[in-house]
Amino acid sequence: MTKVWIVYYSLYGHIKTMAEAVKKGVESVEGVEATIYQVAETLPEEVLGKMHAPPKSDYPIIDPTTLPEADGFVFGFPTRFGMMAAQMKSFFDATGGLWQKGSLHGKPAAMFTSTATQGGGQETTLMTAVTQLAHHGMIYVPSGYAAGGIMFDVKDARGGSPWGPGTLAAPDGSRQPSEVELTQCEVAGKQLATVAKKLKA
Repeated sequence: MTKVWIVYYSLYGHIKTMAEAVKKGVESVEGVEATIYQVAETLPEEVLGKMHAPPKSDYPIIDPTTLPEADGFVFGFPTRFGMMAAQMKSFFDATGGLWQKGSLHGKPAAMFTSTATQGGGQETTLMTAVTQLAHHGMIYVPSGYAAGGIMFDVKDARGGSPWGPGTLAAPDGSRQPSEVELTQCEVAGKQLATVAKKLKA
């Protein structure tokens, strides 16, 4: 089996919901299995309480040193001022040993994100995150316009770009991922799984 790991950080649950949609897309490809992990939280409980953050999900916390066991990845994280959240950056910062050994070289990876507003970094968050993949020699698999017509629809507000799926969470986090945005996630998961399976073969 080709192993695809979906590794995410989520504060209010939007990214977790998207990760589960990505998993559906990954598992739609025969011979590919998906596992969801979350990265460790870096904020203290007191701060999370003041932010009214819900409890974390039951998905296991990933150990960065285990990444070489997977054949491909989909990384998900919210934006912080147009760049990846610090929790995900901390996770990547812990992969220096893998970088030195070239342990992730040639492995494919896709990404998805969330922002509070339409101009809040749907593209810049993923564009700047590509540097993490480049230093590891990983193969970036962008979504392009594989989701078809929904990518051209401008009637309703939606996240997502050719760089990867996205959702609009609203400044107070009240908006949940729409069906259109979750469809983008499934398509991206299927794309990444297809590439990972071909590369492993």
